[in-house]
Amino acid sequence: MHESADSHVPPDLEELVRVRQEFEGLMLRYKFGIDEMMTKINILKEEFAHLHAYTPIEHVESRLKSPESILKKAVRKGATESIDDLAARLHDIAGIRITCSFISDTYRVYEMLAAQHDVSVVEVRDYIKAPKANGYQSLHMIVEVPVFLSATTHLVKVEVQIRTIAMDFWASLEHKIYYKYDGAVPQALLDKLRDAAETASRLDLTMEHLHDDVLALDAENDTFDDPRQERRYDLPDSILRLFWPESALNPSRPAEPMTDAGWAPVQI
Repeated sequence: MHESADSHVPPDLEELVRVRQEFEGLMLRYKFGIDEMMTKINILKEEFAHLHAYTPIEHVESRLKSPESILKKAVRKGATESIDDLAARLHDIAGIRITCSFISDTYRVYEMLAAQHDVSVVEVRDYIKAPKANGYQSLHMIVEVPVFLSATTHLVKVEVQIRTIAMDFWASLEHKIYYKYDGAVPQALLDKLRDAAETASRLDLTMEHLHDDVLALDAENDTFDDPRQERRYDLPDSILRLFWPESALNPSRPAEPMTDAGWAPVQI
């Protein structure tokens, strides 16, 4: 009787295959976690734009750490006992970055995400109110979101970074400099980076004040036009006439009786 090929697989190889499958499943869950959060963010962005003709979200991007980067960090943190241990101790495997125009927008986006009933806020680090020593500013939140698979449900952690355009520009430059010098950045450049961070912070505050002034002037002069009214007229006339009388579409013309397809009463 011939033995199956599997019976000749060394035990250590079987373990390697098992760990690999577990790790691939973990990566897939984190990918789905990003998908879930991106859907929520995009829905909030579109709804906010519809209701307020303005959105606090300028740009959104996501990233999933590479297996190599994950394993290196796991070794540094000593999170190598199991795949579950790795997932429990590493909170930035899945990441989303949201860029806003103003500082106030960063907190508005945070509040909208935190209010989602199926999103649990695990940790918040406010580097806007308390910047890092190198000048870095951003609002970080670790959230947990359920991922529903065919047979199981997993709570997946996703790191969400919320920052202004100025903060994002500074962080991008800082990352490039640290990468170029492999972390050993000359002190002169570090000093210039801190100065640039302060400049970016002042710019954010100036833009925030300008934004507030514009809103105040609009309110005082009553010059704000609700784009929702304008959007109503973007619809074809044939559709609009089903819902609004002719006088509403063209104030210069008196209202006319509608047919039985309309809602206005007909004079008899």
